[in-house]
Amino acid sequence: MKVLAHNKKVQHDYHILDTYEFGIILKGTEIKSIRQGKFSINESYVTISKKMELFIINMHVSKYDHGSLFNHVEKRKKKLLAHKHTIEKLEHKQKLEGLTLVPKRVYLKEGLCKVEVVLAKGKKLYDKRQSKKREDAEKRMDKVIY
Repeated sequence: MKVLAHNKKVQHDYHILDTYEFGIILKGTEIKSIRQGKFSINESYVTISKKMELFIINMHVSKYDHGSLFNHVEKRKKKLLAHKHTIEKLEHKQKLEGLTLVPKRVYLKEGLCKVEVVLAKGKKLYDKRQSKKREDAEKRMDKVIY
C-alpha cells in the first residue's frame, strides 16, 4: 500500500468515529496525475446525493503534463464506489447525529486508487486546545524517556 496523500488536519479538527475505504472513479489523465502526486485533498469533503451515491467534492487534481485536449477538469466531483447499505448507514448517521464525511488518505492498493473516508464530528475550539496540550505533553514525555 503506497500512501499518496494524507490530510493531517482531520485529526486536529474532528473527533474520528469510524473509517471506511472506498474506491474512486477516475479518468485516465486523473490517475496519471495522482500517481505523480499532483493532487490535494485538504479542502475536500464527501457528500451523499439524492440517488444514494457518494461523491468527493473539491478534490483538486492537477492537469496531466502530457495530456492533450482530452485532459480532465481539475475540480470535478468524483464518484466513490460503495455498497448501498453502507451509504444508507452513513446517511442515517449523518442526518441524525450531525456527523460529517471527510477524506483522510488517498493511496494505491494493488494498483487501484482508494480513499479512506472518516465519519467524524467537528471539534470545538476548546477541544482543539486540549488535544494540542495533550500532544505537547506526550512529546515532552518521549524526550524525557529517550
